[in-house]
Amino acid sequence: MEAIILQYGWVLIVLVVLEGLLAADNAVVMAVMVKHLPQEQQKKALFYGLFGALIFRFAALFVITVLVNYWQIQAVGAAYLLFMSAKNIYDLRKHKDDEEETSEKAGKKGSGFWLTVLKVEAADIAFAIDSMLAAVAIAVTLPHLGNFDIGGINGGQFIVMLLGGFIGVIMMRFAAQWFVKVLNDYPSLETAAFLIVGWVGVKLVVLTLAHEKVGILPAEFPHSTAWELTFWIVLLGIAFVGYLVGVRNKK
Repeated sequence: MEAIILQYGWVLIVLVVLEGLLAADNAVVMAVMVKHLPQEQQKKALFYGLFGALIFRFAALFVITVLVNYWQIQAVGAAYLLFMSAKNIYDLRKHKDDEEETSEKAGKKGSGFWLTVLKVEAADIAFAIDSMLAAVAIAVTLPHLGNFDIGGINGGQFIVMLLGGFIGVIMMRFAAQWFVKVLNDYPSLETAAFLIVGWVGVKLVVLTLAHEKVGILPAEFPHSTAWELTFWIVLLGIAFVGYLVGVRNKK
């Protein structure tokens, strides 16, 4: 029994690390989505949006085998992120010589509070499917714990997946809040942030093209070492260059 508990503890740590890695790029997207709101509403939007996303993840664990068939969810998420990235970078470049005008227009064009909450939830749903599939693939290797099933999955396996996802959502919430603060301190980082949003959109495009019902890319490609390294090197490169530019502009 102790050996089984140790296995469950190890897998929970792996799932938390996995969710933490995924939360890094997802949190940038969340931060950009809520940045146009007044400061007192930003935390609320992240809380409500991610609380709704947590409920979705709980429900999705029951029907993950059904959701995996709908590659359109990730396709719509990819299209939205790419559009948001391109549009906002264009707006920032167009008004770069007048920061006050840019700030004023961003406030006027930004979505209302509840629409922003809905967008945060929708973005997390698009991200969640792949991470949940990875969680299922890891958790089902565990020995059964208890004599009950939840949603067609052993109760112990279901609970460890739920805990991993719950901790991951909490990490995403606080990471997004930190990114909002960084963007406020270094306004010129916005361009880099929107480039990262677009790059995350490319990530969802790759996942969509590799879906078994689309089949344009090999199914294993999105999880290959080559693609993972490429994705993180480019993302960190954008962030690093953006940080250097932000520090220079602030000085």
